[in-house]
Amino acid sequence: MTNYQSVTFIIPCRNNLKYLKQAVHSIEDNYNDYHQIVILDDASNDGTWEWIESLNKPYIKTYRNEGPDRVGHTVLYDIGISLAETPVITILHSDMIVTQNYVSNMLKNLTPLSVVSATRIEPPLHPPGPEKYVKDFGMEPETFDTDAFKKFVYETEYVMEGKTTQGIFAPWMMYKEDFRNMGGHDKLFAPMELEDSDIFNRFHLCDYRLIQSRDAFVYHMTCRGSRFKDGIEIEKEIPMPDGTIWYKPKDSKEYLELRQNKFKEWWRKWHTDVLHDDLMMPIVPNRYDTTFVVHNCYPQLLGALEPWCDRLYVDCNYQWYVDEEKKETMFDISDKIHSIGDEMKGDVQIMFDGSKLTNENFTSFIKNIPFIIQQTDSVGSFEWDAFQLHIFNLRTKDMVVPFFKNIF
Repeated sequence: MTNYQSVTFIIPCRNNLKYLKQAVHSIEDNYNDYHQIVILDDASNDGTWEWIESLNKPYIKTYRNEGPDRVGHTVLYDIGISLAETPVITILHSDMIVTQNYVSNMLKNLTPLSVVSATRIEPPLHPPGPEKYVKDFGMEPETFDTDAFKKFVYETEYVMEGKTTQGIFAPWMMYKEDFRNMGGHDKLFAPMELEDSDIFNRFHLCDYRLIQSRDAFVYHMTCRGSRFKDGIEIEKEIPMPDGTIWYKPKDSKEYLELRQNKFKEWWRKWHTDVLHDDLMMPIVPNRYDTTFVVHNCYPQLLGALEPWCDRLYVDCNYQWYVDEEKKETMFDISDKIHSIGDEMKGDVQIMFDGSKLTNENFTSFIKNIPFIIQQTDSVGSFEWDAFQLHIFNLRTKDMVVPFFKNIF
């Protein structure tokens, strides 16, 4: 495990045994055993752990969350990376199939303080994008067309040899030490995919080079963990501008509820949506200390506004909201909401009439406050539509260290 070219594959999994088998076999079929595989099971009950235990191979390390609750791939990624014995690690989803030149084509772009992403080939379960290929070589292991897939990869590797773009998404590769220096993932978002977006933002803020290798490929069966189940039914067909059809998969109730909660946590931390350019390069505005002062506030507004600011001053009853939301959030919001007239704090204070807040100015203003302040770039008082801004200080918050650390 000391060879410079050795790489550790980190694979978390939960109740998707047949996809996991295919992922592990693709690594074993394409590489010698000087690569390491760390498989981490998240309280599966479908025989996954029993199969993992049966492997008993020197290059495979294993870990199990005994449950009964799952911890999510945030926590498992970090545990897996801590177990890695190689200087280079690569994050792989358990429903991904690696190709023969995946490692070599990723490594040729890897340097210290960089993160290299592969190029995904996916069946039409997600919308298309310029960072990937939408090609249906099978949506299940039983129907996977290995020969057609290998032919496509061989031909595309030749055309795209040496080409790169900027962006980041799974699967990615980097030096273990660089990951440790970032402090690992933020468990605030577990179990959810937002921890990926969070650490991508933090990589970007630390000026890591975010590179996509356009000739390193994986086939992605597409979210076959907790989100989409085996044999997923197609719910909706959406025509795309190029004439192809995007098949919208049916999300589970569990996933939708979790997603709503975790997005509120995201807004509390970043005060912006998850943003990136067309090639998946993160767009990260500055994070300021922000206060809302809302006259004519009403109960429904509390939940809409609270995640987007550091403190909130209102003229309505708010204790019921604090009591309910404390059950759902990892943030301490017990002293976040106050009555108008209390001593006011905040580097940036924004005053408005809640009765004049619309979907349009919520989207154009509230969701873009960091960009507006960054563009203004001066202290003073300003008006913007129905909002009065009082900027007293332009200091920014350090967002590099995770708010709620895992093991690093």
